[in-house]
Amino acid sequence: MLRALQLAEIGRGNVSPNPMVGCVIVHNDLIIGEGWHKKYGDWHAEVNAVNSVKDKALLAEATAYVTLEPCSHFGKTPPCADLLVKHQLKKVVICNHDPFPLVAGKGIRKLLDAGIEVVTGVLEEKGRQLNARFFTVVEKNRPYIILKWAETEDGFIAGENFEQIKISNVLSHKLSHKWRSEEDAIMVGTNTALHDNPRLNVREWTGRNPVRIVVGSRKAPEASVVPAPDGGALVDRITLNLPDVHSIIAKLMSIAPPSGAGGAGLQSIIVEGGTQLLQSFIDAEVFDEIRVFRSQKQLKKGILAPVLPKKITIIARQNLLGDELTIYQSDK
Repeated sequence: MLRALQLAEIGRGNVSPNPMVGCVIVHNDLIIGEGWHKKYGDWHAEVNAVNSVKDKALLAEATAYVTLEPCSHFGKTPPCADLLVKHQLKKVVICNHDPFPLVAGKGIRKLLDAGIEVVTGVLEEKGRQLNARFFTVVEKNRPYIILKWAETEDGFIAGENFEQIKISNVLSHKLSHKWRSEEDAIMVGTNTALHDNPRLNVREWTGRNPVRIVVGSRKAPEASVVPAPDGGALVDRITLNLPDVHSIIAKLMSIAPPSGAGGAGLQSIIVEGGTQLLQSFIDAEVFDEIRVFRSQKQLKKGILAPVLPKKITIIARQNLLGDELTIYQSDK
């Protein structure tokens, strides 16, 4: 199952709004097939794993290890549960049940009705961590929300009068772009759009551009955001009062993800806005992670960084060429 989870991770940033899924097929303690969901709309992990098995006759005596309950409905591809039944696998070991209403136990029921032994809950917590974005959308009806900023050693996020100052170093900047490629959308506030003129795309890493969102109490001019090289979508029509975070979230659920899956809504968003926007999410207690770069620079005056909430836990800390990266997780 650990290997299946490793395979699933390869799909990060490419499969949304679908979950990341990996599958390993074992016969007589030897792996005879592997697969993962590579791209939204393409074949699922189980199909790729079965197709990789050279001798299909071995499948009837094999065990499939799958990170998520095999789907039981027709979507972009046929049901994976039907495929496993067709090849009469002996046993299927599952990490997580699929809470999506069209599956929600129906895949497991198909396997059991076909006489296939089913084991569930293996490395369940690791599976939930892997697909935290998918589970958040299905269970909380909102995207997985990451708040991210860089601050100086003395706690400032920008200079006076929104003066743009380079706070984090090259390595931290590159990591930030990697994160952008892994999430469905990126959000800033109107002030950031007007004063920083950000591109909000992926330049220091290889990957897809997120949907770009500017939010505030007034509309940001189109010219205030430099278009992405590929013409990536800019959604800058969310003109809500900043404290009204729940209204912002409701609007986000109507925006299609980068994959173009109509009606699916955004699975995840990284908020890189200024203090006012970031603090509004913190105060509303609507976030899942906070990622903070702290440099060794001193500003002495300027715009203060957001105030961290009390209900958080440090889940990672790393030194990046002098910048200290701390990742917090919400306790809610």
